[in-house]
This record gives sequence, C-alpha cells and structure tokens, in this order.
Amino acid sequence: MKKTAMASHQLMTTEEYLRTPERLSPAELIHGVLRVADAPLPHHQRAVRDLCFALVEHAESRHLGEVWISPLDVILDAERALIVQPDLLFISNERSHILTDRVCGAPDLVVEVLSPNPRIGGLRERIAWFAEYGVRECWLVYQPERKVEVLDFVETNVIARASFDERTPIRSQVLPDFDRTLASMLRWR
Repeated sequence: MKKTAMASHQLMTTEEYLRTPERLSPAELIHGVLRVADAPLPHHQRAVRDLCFALVEHAESRHLGEVWISPLDVILDAERALIVQPDLLFISNERSHILTDRVCGAPDLVVEVLSPNPRIGGLRERIAWFAEYGVRECWLVYQPERKVEVLDFVETNVIARASFDERTPIRSQVLPDFDRTLASMLRWR
C-alpha cells in the first residue's frame, strides 16, 4: 500500500481524531499526526480474513476472549495521541474491560500481515509501541517468505522471538494450545 498523510500544520488531539467520520481505509494517529493509507490489496485482505477465521475458531472454542479485525482503533496512549489499527487483535476475557466504543489499552495479541510496501509507518516503530504499551505478543506474517515471526513482550522488551515456516505449527504464549500452521490457514496465491 502506498502511504499518504493528511497535510496539516497543526497536530490533532485524540479527541479530534475520535470525532472524525468513520472510514474504511487504514488511518492512525501517531503523536498527533494523522496517517492514512490506501485500502489494502486483495491478497493482504485474504490473509487477514483467513487468519481471523482460524484465530476466532481457536479463541471461541476455548472461551479465551475475542478476535477483532481492522479497521478498529486501538488507543495506546490518549495523552500522546497514539492510536493504531493492527490487522488483527485478540483481547482476552481478563482484559475485556479495555473494549468500550474503542479499544482503550493494549490488546493481548496483535497480528500484522506485512506487505512489500509498508503500511502506515515503520515496522520497528510499531513493534516498539506494542512493547512499550503492554501488548503481550505480536505476530508478523511475511507472505512472500511464507513465514510468521512471533514476538513475546514483557515490560517494554522483546523477550522471545520465534520464526515459523509455513509447515511448522505456530506456538503462542497468549493462545494456549494453538498449533496451526500457516499452510493450514492461508491460501497462497
């Protein structure tokens, strides 16, 4: 996706962002700067959809919590005007209080399906925000390489990083007993 940004000399507050009209294109508020991207391509959305189906089936069958799909605002820091929209997110039953009319706090798990052209912002900054604000785990799905990288966070640090090829069952600290492979979830095209 091609990145675009709203031209403005003035920074936007969280309250101003939340008053803007709903949109289906990815949009995030990064320290007061509105970042908007073109709509994702079909192969990206197919991967997001297929992963969502697998994660929902796993989470619901075990009564673990809820899986959500973008666009959904995740307010990591209202005062610093930091709002992101991960491709997928999981909120455990224990953290269900963060879900109101928006997600106000860090989800337990975020999933980013990476595209050849970066989405909104850089991957390193996104990972740093997820770690800093209390996301427990992040999955980075690399479609061309047919692999997923799972990052576990504790107190703003990446404490574990594991890579799974398309035929190796994915292990998750956040989703107990998850053992699906990318090949069993995604239709590669």
